[in-house]
Amino acid sequence: MISLFGQTYQWNDPEVLVLGGLVAVLLGFLVLILRTAGRSASAAEPLAREVAWLSSRIQQIGDGQQQLAGGLHHVSEAQAVSQTAMLQVMEQRLAEVQRQMTEALHGTSTRTARSLGELQQRLETIDKAQANIEKLSGNVLSLQDILSNKQTRGAFGEIQLHDIVQKALPKDAYTMQATLSNGRRADCLIHLPNPPGPIVIDAKFPLEAYEALRRADTPRLQQEAAQMMRTAVRAHVRAIAEKYILEGETADGALMFLPSEAVYAELHANFPDLVREGFAAKVWIVSPTTCMATLNTMRAVLKDARMREQAGAIRRELSLLYADVERLGARVENLDRHFGQAAKDIEEIKISSDKATKRARRLDNFDFEELAPDDPARVIGPTAAE
Repeated sequence: MISLFGQTYQWNDPEVLVLGGLVAVLLGFLVLILRTAGRSASAAEPLAREVAWLSSRIQQIGDGQQQLAGGLHHVSEAQAVSQTAMLQVMEQRLAEVQRQMTEALHGTSTRTARSLGELQQRLETIDKAQANIEKLSGNVLSLQDILSNKQTRGAFGEIQLHDIVQKALPKDAYTMQATLSNGRRADCLIHLPNPPGPIVIDAKFPLEAYEALRRADTPRLQQEAAQMMRTAVRAHVRAIAEKYILEGETADGALMFLPSEAVYAELHANFPDLVREGFAAKVWIVSPTTCMATLNTMRAVLKDARMREQAGAIRRELSLLYADVERLGARVENLDRHFGQAAKDIEEIKISSDKATKRARRLDNFDFEELAPDDPARVIGPTAAE
């Protein structure tokens, strides 16, 4: 029997048996727990060592982290300073680059503006040239219309010849549309002295043959135009020689004026036989340029002839000039003689002045005290005054 909590139970009571089972179970659990605790204690020693090592490592890592934090702080400060310096350098360089770019852009803009101004001026010049070309084209067309008519072509040549002669010679040295003794009318008559005498310039050249030669585009047409050119020029040279070379009235030659340098060049380049025939007939072919040179030579001849005509007057003027020079020489001699007399008088005046100066100096140095006994009043007076 067993007593529990003031009650008595039998060993075989269910309550006792249950309670005993529970006690046995608890004891079993206790034993199991003790065994497990023993094994855990034996296994916890290495774990504790690991935990201690891990704690030390964690401490080292913490220290290292603190050091790393300090280094990172230092690095961040240095990096901040470096970044600040770098930013300043970059700002300076950017400012310099911006200044250079501004100057470059200003210079570029200035050059561009200048170039645009020059381009504008050139465009204006081109526009003016274009306008002149258009105007010249119109004038060329008008000139072609003029040259297509024989009468207007002759009038054009006469006008051009008149302009050249007017610029080269004085008005009394030529006559336009002069009538000769044979009734022929010369385009221009130059009044040259004898010899060679007056010379005629004809301005009516047959340009039809030259126009045909210029328009010919096949060998056959060119040959026909060349033959026409030779025929027309020969006939014109012969007509000038017969009409304007008059013995005893005009010179033994005449001039055939060509109003175009192109025709003159064509004749000398491709038709030298016509030029030689003109020389043989004493008809000299001239262009506007060579006509001006020829007229300048004629002007020199006219000037020389006029000087010869006035040679007597020149001699008289020279004799009068010689007399004037002699008279001037005599007057210069008289003036030189007067200048010599004046110099002599000045020298005598200088001598008299020197004598007067010496006498005045002697008077200034004269001793008046030596005369005191002879003039007592002058001596007593000052004494009494004293």
